[in-house]
Amino acid sequence: MNDAPPSHRFDRRVPEGEDRERLVCRDCGFIRYENPKIVAGSVALWEDRILLCRRAIMPRAGFWTLPAGYLELGETPQEGARREAWEEARARVEIDRLLAVYTIRRLSQVQLIYRAALATPDVEAGPESREVGLFRWDEIPRADIAFPSVHWALDQWQASRDNAGFAPFTNPPGADERLESEGL
Repeated sequence: MNDAPPSHRFDRRVPEGEDRERLVCRDCGFIRYENPKIVAGSVALWEDRILLCRRAIMPRAGFWTLPAGYLELGETPQEGARREAWEEARARVEIDRLLAVYTIRRLSQVQLIYRAALATPDVEAGPESREVGLFRWDEIPRADIAFPSVHWALDQWQASRDNAGFAPFTNPPGADERLESEGL
């Protein structure tokens, strides 16, 4: 664990042997590392319909997203994707394979998005969702999608849907610059 006791007082500086600023305890020299957050989620299907959740929480409450969220300590990414599907849509999913790895620099996030199948079509809103729905490709409410990475995952799922063997996708070309310029 990198958590120091709350009584420690930290300064931001470059510790000896490091190449970037870190939080360093001025009393004992403990270095508190700040690392990216890992998000796990899935593009989950029942037959030809994709599971989407309308967010009940900020950011982007009221907009549609894939079931996804922060990985918990001691949890594998696949377990996290399954847990998030349950928490947000009361959905049981079976993970197929890794679809994409996205990097959202501004938020210090790494997103691991899986292809998955719903065990049953029985879904309902969990505490973080206003509503959930199963959408055919042409029914997806694209204008009301919460985050750019949801668009990417949906488009990359579509591009690979009939392909069992592919390398995981990453951020689309130019995405980093667009995210920065749009403040996302």
